[in-house]
Amino acid sequence: MGNRRHVAERRKTGPAVIGGVIAAVVVGAAGVGAWALAGDGTDSDGAHTTSGAVKKAKTGPLSAAEVTSAAQRFLTAWQGGELAGAAEATDAAAPAKALLTAYGKDARTEGLTLTPGTPVGAKVPFSVKATVVHDRTRAPLAYDSALTVVRRDGDGEPRVDWTPAVLHPDLAEGDRLVTGEAGDPPIEAVDRDGGALTAAKYPSLGTVLDGLREKYGKRAGGTAGVELRVVRGKASKAKKLSDKTLLELSEGTPGTVKTTLDPALQAAAEKQVARRARSSVVLTRASTGEILAVANSGHGFNTGFQGSLAPGSTMKVLTSSLLIEKGLASADKPHPCPKYSSYGGWKFQNDDKFSIKGGTFKASFARSCNTAFISRAGKLADDDLTRQAQEVFGLGRDDWAIGVPSFDGAVPVQSAAQKAASLIGQGGVRMNPLNMASVSATVRSGAFHQPYLVAPSVDGRTLATASRKMSAGTLAQLRELMAYTADYGTAAEAMAGVPGDTGAKTGSAEVDGQKKPNGWFTAYRDDLAAAAVVQAGGHGGDTAGPIVAALLKAGG
Repeated sequence: MGNRRHVAERRKTGPAVIGGVIAAVVVGAAGVGAWALAGDGTDSDGAHTTSGAVKKAKTGPLSAAEVTSAAQRFLTAWQGGELAGAAEATDAAAPAKALLTAYGKDARTEGLTLTPGTPVGAKVPFSVKATVVHDRTRAPLAYDSALTVVRRDGDGEPRVDWTPAVLHPDLAEGDRLVTGEAGDPPIEAVDRDGGALTAAKYPSLGTVLDGLREKYGKRAGGTAGVELRVVRGKASKAKKLSDKTLLELSEGTPGTVKTTLDPALQAAAEKQVARRARSSVVLTRASTGEILAVANSGHGFNTGFQGSLAPGSTMKVLTSSLLIEKGLASADKPHPCPKYSSYGGWKFQNDDKFSIKGGTFKASFARSCNTAFISRAGKLADDDLTRQAQEVFGLGRDDWAIGVPSFDGAVPVQSAAQKAASLIGQGGVRMNPLNMASVSATVRSGAFHQPYLVAPSVDGRTLATASRKMSAGTLAQLRELMAYTADYGTAAEAMAGVPGDTGAKTGSAEVDGQKKPNGWFTAYRDDLAAAAVVQAGGHGGDTAGPIVAALLKAGG
């Protein structure tokens, strides 16, 4: 009797009803369409094997009956809340049980109903319906998924090939489904006049609005909504996948955050960058640092605030202030501009290898002569440019607090050839349009005013300050250089028709592996200061210049 096989007793009752789906007989070889879920939890062959018998591992292609039976066993157990049994029906019981358990506990699902579809080979599609519950908030959840049946290593038994995507198609290894508060409470960002700022109206502001919500959501008076979302694990984050909202149970109540953006100028900025690929622009009020507009042609990354790019010859505004202060250059005095100039083992040249014979420093600045600056590298200490950037222009100290994430520029201490390259905005110097708009604003106003998007009074933060100002003589010469460039130099064509007290500087920055340089342009008009970059666009006067000029005109 001990070696006798025990066959499960057939039920004499009618078909079972599980989760609202009526059980039906599983058809073997053909594998009919949507079969229902029922089962007694026995192995896929419906029998128990005696202890001591050696069972030969199953091999060969899976039959339709094996696929259907293995899938039914898994889905029936999962729907019925027998999570250990569902996990055992897979080829990875431990991780399957952990994620299936979390589905009810963390995702807060109830009333699970699983409806299988027609198998296609070893793959079985199925639909999922449930209710997500959070406190008194309830919402229906419905989606489609699929599983694949394989032979388990070792004994060859049919089992569900476990991956997190079986639970939900958006899940990868290490991801979880979580129902809870939707991060920071929502905000309603408004412009300086109180008008709503939305990504639909101003496409460039998507990342800015995200940054405002992250910083001010909890203090703006709003309440967070509730959502079911995919919380990414390390593997997904390494692939730069963000958490994903699958179901919104409640929207939450937004708080209001007022910004310094000007609606008309923001609209103008959006229009300008839409005309040129890979372009970014920032416009500020020079006397206060208020950011009036920011726009990027690409909406996935805010290059205007967070970009880190070599600024090319626009850096010569800052370098000129240093040379003038140290008596190494003077606007109207003769200044050499040869075709070539070598320093630190590198040979530098001007664009198209031009030279200026008997010219002044003003002429060299206006035509953007590289060698006029490189020739002074040997008379500067390695940290002179870094200190000038930090102490006078407030750059490269990592202490700006504009209201959303930003990069404050970088002017590292460098030596030899790299020091020389930094003088013309190459080497290790890195900037973005916000930084370069601030440089022009410092020249126009006579002092550094840290740019900001949200007034410091909103959250009591302290704005960055510079430790010193340029002398009156240096400032006057620097304004003369920029004004001359706007009227007669490389910026003249773009700045034509811009009224008022103006100044400008063009720039082109070479980038390895890029056929065309990044085009830069920074300028001021009365109390407005702006800067733009067009990546891989070519010369700044032709590409970034028209963007800046259009905004300066619109600001009138």
